[in-house]
Amino acid sequence: MSPPDSLTMLFPGSLISLYCSSQRVLCQIVSDLQPEVPSNVTSSSWQERFRKNYSFYVGLGLAILSSFLVGSSVILKKKGLQRLVASGATRAVDGGYGYLKDSMWWAGFLTMAAGEVANFGAYAFAPATVVTPLGALSILISAIFSSYFLGESLNLLGKLGCVICVTGSTVMVIHAPEEEKISTIMEMAAKMKDTGYIVFAVFLLVSCLILIFIVAPRYGQRNILIYIIICSVIGAFSVSASKGLGITIKNFFQGLPVVRHPLPYILSLMLALSISTQVNFLNRALDIFNTSLVFPIYYVFFTTTVMTSSIILFKEWYRMSAVDIAGTLCGFVTIILGVFMLHAFKDLDISQSSLPHMHKNPPATPAPEPTVIRLGDKNVLVDNMELSSTPSPEEKPKVFTAHS
Repeated sequence: MSPPDSLTMLFPGSLISLYCSSQRVLCQIVSDLQPEVPSNVTSSSWQERFRKNYSFYVGLGLAILSSFLVGSSVILKKKGLQRLVASGATRAVDGGYGYLKDSMWWAGFLTMAAGEVANFGAYAFAPATVVTPLGALSILISAIFSSYFLGESLNLLGKLGCVICVTGSTVMVIHAPEEEKISTIMEMAAKMKDTGYIVFAVFLLVSCLILIFIVAPRYGQRNILIYIIICSVIGAFSVSASKGLGITIKNFFQGLPVVRHPLPYILSLMLALSISTQVNFLNRALDIFNTSLVFPIYYVFFTTTVMTSSIILFKEWYRMSAVDIAGTLCGFVTIILGVFMLHAFKDLDISQSSLPHMHKNPPATPAPEPTVIRLGDKNVLVDNMELSSTPSPEEKPKVFTAHS
């Protein structure tokens, strides 16, 4: 279709002819030839600038807030379980649910719920490979609070282990892979239908069922890893569900028909089951073992599972350079070493006062050297003989008798 030669002389009511192939169309102008600007253009551009410039920092702040709340909630829940034991009720590890009547435990539960909500928002704004490693901050918070409020000992090596965990998490955030952009729930559904992720999810589910019904009743109260591995494996499903529901909420406010899609309802059910299972087995671990050990070990296994799930589901490592891959692996190994220091040296009595002092001990006063008398110096020899033979006033003279 060929436009008219000039549009400068046109006004409402004018007639113009448009030619399309061999046909001629006559049109009449009914309004000014100026495009109508949509009312939401300014809002959309502001939202786009905010998403590009500040969404990562919003997710980062929510992840830090979540770590603080989750680390504090562990202390409150532990206090509630201790009060339950003091009252003589059935312990959580023995299948008791008396903690549901304790206000301190509910305070910890609500604090953890607030932390999970903040974590849920963090996954909606930032990649999972950035949000998950920041959970190391909750280790530091819980370790410090447990030494002050629970009376649990944390030696110098344990504190260094916490610092090493935070350092490793920082390295992982710096070299974190860039997450593949998934903007709709339909794209999330296509990712979850991938064969690799289905095989991985089935493997995790079968392993978790074996641990819950076979391994945990036999070895759960003696081995700290059993309950923690169950919580960590279930955590992979909760993170995937949180990520998908975050995308669903975004699409809902964008006007997309997410209510008719079945995936949000499946993800909601998955999130509810995974969170309830995690709370149950985490309570059992806290009821038996030391808080400063449960939380760091749980963090390592949880982070490992979530990172593996993100690699398989979102294909995050496919566009990473060799430097970022090496940095991410080094950061994760650093976290493992920090947790190893927390666990391996927990019974040693090591504090800052037991370390060797930095200043040197003052040198000892040297003994006086003996006087050397040469045989040629007769006068000195005679004087020494006289001094040694002269009896002191306090001593009685000695009498020697010679017999022939």
